[in-house]
Parts: sequence; C-alpha cells; structure tokens
Amino acid sequence: MSTSPIHIIGGGLAGSEAAWQIAQAGVPAVLHEMRPIRKTDAHQTEGLAELVCSNSFRSDDWENNAVGLLHAEMRRLGSVIMAAADAYQVPAGGALAVDREAFSEGVTAVIESHPLITVERGEIAGLPPADWDQVIIATGPLTSPALAEAILYLTGEESLSFFDAIAPIVHTDSIDMSVAWRQSRYDKEGPGGDAAAYINCPLDRAQYEAFVDALIDGPKAEFKDWEHVPYFDGCLPIEVMAERGRETLRHGPMKPFGLTNEHDPQTKAYAVVQLRQDNALGTLYNMVGFQTKLKHGVQADVFRMIPGLQNAAFARLGGLHRNTFLNSPRLLDDQLRLKADPRLRFAGQITGVEGYVESAATGLIAGRLAAAERLGLQRDPPPPTTAHGALIAHITGGHMIGSKFQPMNINFGLLPPIEAPPIEGGKRAARKDAGSARRRAIALRALSDLDAWLRPRECDCHPGAPPVEEFGEAARNAP
Repeated sequence: MSTSPIHIIGGGLAGSEAAWQIAQAGVPAVLHEMRPIRKTDAHQTEGLAELVCSNSFRSDDWENNAVGLLHAEMRRLGSVIMAAADAYQVPAGGALAVDREAFSEGVTAVIESHPLITVERGEIAGLPPADWDQVIIATGPLTSPALAEAILYLTGEESLSFFDAIAPIVHTDSIDMSVAWRQSRYDKEGPGGDAAAYINCPLDRAQYEAFVDALIDGPKAEFKDWEHVPYFDGCLPIEVMAERGRETLRHGPMKPFGLTNEHDPQTKAYAVVQLRQDNALGTLYNMVGFQTKLKHGVQADVFRMIPGLQNAAFARLGGLHRNTFLNSPRLLDDQLRLKADPRLRFAGQITGVEGYVESAATGLIAGRLAAAERLGLQRDPPPPTTAHGALIAHITGGHMIGSKFQPMNINFGLLPPIEAPPIEGGKRAARKDAGSARRRAIALRALSDLDAWLRPRECDCHPGAPPVEEFGEAARNAP
C-alpha cells in the first residue's frame, strides 16, 4: 500500500472535511489553500471553512427536513464540520447556526494540529502536478481563474458554468392535478415517446395580469460587483421578460398554444405555465423558463398565484448568480472522479450542490472514497436511500437525461419515495400528517441504511470527529 499523501485543493467546508476524513483513515493529506497569498472577492479572513454568507446550517430537524437528516448522517460519519457546528452553535430556534469566526478558527486549529494533515498556503495555478496521483478539487464557486481554465481545457469549454440561471423546482405531489393536466405542446412526443411529458397550469386573463404585476413589483436580489452575471436572451429572468412588455411572457415561456385543458376543453387558457420532470424518480418538476432574481422571501407567494400551484412545496427556489460548477452527470463517475482523468476527484459546490452542509457532505464522501482507494480497498458511495447517497446520485446522473444540469440543495424529493403509514382524521389533517409520516419514514430508512453501509469492514478505520474539548474553551462555553 502506498503512503503518499492525497492532495486537496481548497480549504473551504468541503476541502476541510475531505482532509479530515482522509487523515482519520490513517492516510496523510495535504490541504492547499490559496488565501492569504491570493485573496478572493468574498472571503474576509485566511481561516479554513470560512462562512462567507449566512451563519446558518439550516434546519436541524432530521425527521421532517432533509438538511436535518443530512446533519444526522454527517454526525454518524464523524464529520469535523458538524462537530465544530455543534461546538460553536448560537441560538437559532430549530436551525443550527454558528458563531462564524469561532467556527472557522476552531476548524482551522483542529485541522492544522492533526498529525497526518499538512496545510500549505498558495495557489495551485493550473492542473495539479502529474506526480500527484490522487487529488480532490474542492475550490467552490470562486475557483481561481488559472485552475478554472485548466479544468475547461481538460473537460471542454461547455462543461464548466460560471453562473446559475435557476428555475424553481416543485415537489410533484404538491401540484393540484384537479387544476393542472399532463400534455406536451401539440401532443408532440419526445425521444422517450411520451406525449404528456409536461404538467400544465392554466391562467385566465385576470390571473395573468395579476401575476405579471406581482413579478414586476416584487423585490429583487441585489448583486455585489463581483457577483454580476450576464443576461442572455435564452435565460432572461422571468421578471425582466415581464418588464419588456405585458404580453412578452404569454408569447414566451407562458405561451398557451398547442395545449387543451382536459378539465375544460372548451375554454382556451390565456397563458400556461409548464413544468418539466427534473429527476429520474419523477418526484420533482421544474418551472420551465422561470429563472428569477426575485428575493426568496417573496418567490413562493408569487408562484403560488399560479392555478395548480396554490399549495406548491418548493424543493428549490429560483435564482441567478455567479457560480462555477461542472456538468457533473456527464463528467464524473459515482466515485466523484473525473472520467477524463480519474486521479482527480471533485467535491463541494463545484460538483453542483448548493449549501454549506451539502458542500461539506460531498467533501466527506470524496475523502472517504479517496482514502479507501489509497488503502487498496473497494468502497461504494452510500446507497441513494440515504441523504449522502441521494446527493451523490443526483450529481452523477440522477437528473433527467437531456435536461440542463443545475445545482441543487438536498431535499426529500432526491430520495426514493416511500409509502406513508395510514393516517386517520379529516382530509386536510390527514394529508398534512401523512406528509410528516412519509418524511419520517424516509429519514428512518436513510439512517438504517447508512448504519448498514457503516457496519465494520476492513476500510472502516475512522474514529470519528474530535470531541468538543478539542475545539477549546470557546467550544466548551458555547450555548
């Protein structure tokens, strides 16, 4: 067995977690972070795992929230990021929020003090040296230009995106099919032979006019100078199209032509919103052409004005912002290795996941897979019934074939569905309780399947995350 180190490029959440998992497996790791030698437009310090936006890791409720389930799985997997988050948490109701400075300082101290981790400061300008036989690239949305250009050269110029134009995604079972119907425009069959590939939501003229007003009047997200992204006619925000003329949308993404409402065939809709299947499981549908820079706080209310979506549950809201991410389903295998150069693994936001926790989780799995490979052992990623496995499956091929790959947060729609236990009571209460029971059943299955994946085997040599005491006095006194 080789004892040469595994190199990790990027000292954010994913890179720090990957380095920790590798070292805990008894394999040396070299963590490369370009700060402070080369700074970014977003970071303020030179600390590892710096939180550049919110200080929240979102919900900690594992039974009812998919990100809470991811928290629970990461704790079982010995995550250093979750150990630090628990040590430096601050009051935030049902969410897990942290003292961001203490959190970064704590992670930095623990990583730098690990006997098998070496932290090297400086930019990796271009592809890693050929004699680095195992590398994890976890450089996130602010990948240095030299490295980004090298990745482009290796993968092809259309395989690395520099901004997101994100349309909202809706949980399929929250769409009111007594209002909406399935039909492709002009009943045209796609490559799969399905002439009813879209879900259609009709609006009359009054509903359309009110919707356009809400789009135009709604508060928009503001960008910092470095966050600005170009607008192309093919991916204009929905509200920008509305501002160009009140009829623009109904001759664009909301055109009603070639569709017949099966619930009322005699009445022609004034406009139609179409939703297209977004994942292979069929549990998620995206709103076609609805990329937006409306603030998240108003998006759900505005989009629930659309008939059929009045009770919509959103797996992801829309957005338009700078990002750097791979076309991972085409480029990565299920070990997160680059098919064109398997010595390179990717982790974090550059793989097409969104969020602090999701980034750290992919770093965790990438680190474990890399360590197993270095030790000469075969290790599969967790099963797709777990939150970690569902994330890996999504970014390596779980989206709809032929659709444009876009970044995604963890949500229950990425995990295979499960039958909920029978619920008694009124119709509305039963539906709400059934949803809660279904989420809990999915979560219990996930934790059970993760435990089965973790059962002792020869490559399981991770003693876990450091105890709170290792994070110092601030951790012991954390709320």
